[in-house]
Amino acid sequence: MGIFDALTTAVSGLQSQSFALQNISGNIANSQTVGYKETDTAFDALVSQAALGEQTAGGVFASSVASNTVQGTIQTETTPTDMAIEGDGWFVVTQPAGGSGTEPEFTGVSDYTRRGDFQMDSNGYLVNGAGYYLMGIPLNPGTGTPETSAPEVLQFNNNFLPAQPTTGINYAANLPSDPPTGVLNPTSFNVNPLDAASGGTGTVAGEDATTFTNDSLDGGSITAYDSLGNPVNVQFRWAETASSGGNTSWQLFYQTDSSATGTQVAWQNVGTTFTFNSSGQLTSPSSSSLNLAGLTVNGDTVGTVTFNFGGNLTQFASTTGSVQVNSLTQNGFGAGSLQSLSVDNNQIVGSFSNGQTIPLADITLATFNGTDSLQPLDGEAYAETPESGDPIYSATGTIVGSSLEASNVDIATQFSQLIVAQQAYSANARVMTTADQMIQSLLTVIQ
Repeated sequence: MGIFDALTTAVSGLQSQSFALQNISGNIANSQTVGYKETDTAFDALVSQAALGEQTAGGVFASSVASNTVQGTIQTETTPTDMAIEGDGWFVVTQPAGGSGTEPEFTGVSDYTRRGDFQMDSNGYLVNGAGYYLMGIPLNPGTGTPETSAPEVLQFNNNFLPAQPTTGINYAANLPSDPPTGVLNPTSFNVNPLDAASGGTGTVAGEDATTFTNDSLDGGSITAYDSLGNPVNVQFRWAETASSGGNTSWQLFYQTDSSATGTQVAWQNVGTTFTFNSSGQLTSPSSSSLNLAGLTVNGDTVGTVTFNFGGNLTQFASTTGSVQVNSLTQNGFGAGSLQSLSVDNNQIVGSFSNGQTIPLADITLATFNGTDSLQPLDGEAYAETPESGDPIYSATGTIVGSSLEASNVDIATQFSQLIVAQQAYSANARVMTTADQMIQSLLTVIQ
């Protein structure tokens, strides 16, 4: 019955090549689909049981082979919420089951995708082009700590960033080794402006403000914030108070009242003497910071602020004779509302109207022990299966912002496979034609 076995084998060949053509056509059709993973075809031989040395009828079975672990090319985009995964991992997403009015409702079922063309909709959700909603771990905008332990649907439309008062100022500067003002003379003042440890009051009265300005150097200024987010302009000035054998002493002041008159306090000494050796290195104080207790400027109280300077104060020659402020920053800000979103370091980052850029959520990436056993869904998404295993939220991939992962389909390869499938299909059809002719010959003999 070899002829009939040949017919059966040829039919399986036609079916298998048709199956391969179906996969090839799907790959070609989705060659420009974001995050698409091509489906390859595997052919398995089928044989009937026969004794050793006897002829066995050949057959073939075709099955799909996923390429879920094959990276697509990462392409740069202009949308800041576009994101691509470089390496291992899947975005955790979900689809709404319905909704009341314009607000969607979710079932809690998670799907997984590499399609990262997310944009914020009118409700503040990040939704990709296939209608899947991004999930992740929301972060407290004030502290940066996670607000949940499991991924949830991310929503950002009502984000408001409360004011944060200034609690720390970081300062780095070089003081001139030969200041044009010379050494400050306390006897020039009605009230001694040196700190209490030097026998003074540590303050500059309004009536002495002009004299103090002439005998000191501008140390820079910065905008700090009180507990309500009101801006407070903090100005610093340095005054050299001693110089001997290349060793110098300086004292630092900040302005408390720009309109002070008479005995009203205009400038406040920070209460620490800064000493430099002949090599321009700070020798005292030994600490790296000091506290500005009850910092108040023009009646606006900021509170106690830590002034950090450790290792960042020097005294070298300056051609201008002025203080060169290398860095002056603080950690406070006023209240602000969310203006835009972007992606950075596997996080959703919000830009607020107060100029702050704050991480708002960690983007969860899932991985699977059996990645190629995920169940494909419409829209380049996948569902977990018993064969894929449960999601593991420890993927090592890196999220690239303003980028998308292209389809991993190679058109040239698909065309080559298309030609092979066409030739194999024609050959199987030829086998059927030949077998039919042989059967016709057999029937003629019988007649």
